[in-house]
Amino acid sequence: MFLLFKRLIDILVAIGLIIVLIPIYFIIALIIFLQDFGTPIFKQMRVGKGGKEFMFYKFRSMPLKTPNVESHQKDKLKITPFGKFIRRTNLDELPQFFNVLKGDMSFIGPRPPIPSQENLIAMRRENKSLFLKPGLTGWAQVNSYDNMPEDVKANFDGEYADRISLKMDILILFKTVIYFTKKPPAY
Repeated sequence: MFLLFKRLIDILVAIGLIIVLIPIYFIIALIIFLQDFGTPIFKQMRVGKGGKEFMFYKFRSMPLKTPNVESHQKDKLKITPFGKFIRRTNLDELPQFFNVLKGDMSFIGPRPPIPSQENLIAMRRENKSLFLKPGLTGWAQVNSYDNMPEDVKANFDGEYADRISLKMDILILFKTVIYFTKKPPAY
């Protein structure tokens, strides 16, 4: 019953946020487009519920033709000046509201890994968190630290799968808001 309620809330909140943020989407997309006349949306395959892959959306923060790499290799990538801003402010994540609306993601759940993160996917399969919709934020994210090992991340995801409830989602939402209000700028 909770998962049905959660999906209804995801749909209503995603629609509301998309409508309210239309001007912001347009401005960000225009600035990204004017940098190099490329598409403003970055698309990447991610692993979702049950191991099914889906197309994941973000605003593009890197130059065109930048290769896809795992997050621990991102220091090797070139990021545009505006890309640094949208990453620092997490505005690059706004297109994921469309992933929520489509049903690929939820607002709260384990973050969707890229297919090459096979160990993380296997650990999530074992602890049953792979069978939840991935989220914009999750228990691992609000308890994260730099270079968190995959096994620790998977343990937090498994703990969320065991404790999933309205109370747990409210706690994660609250901790996410606190995290973003205390988050120092990343340069």
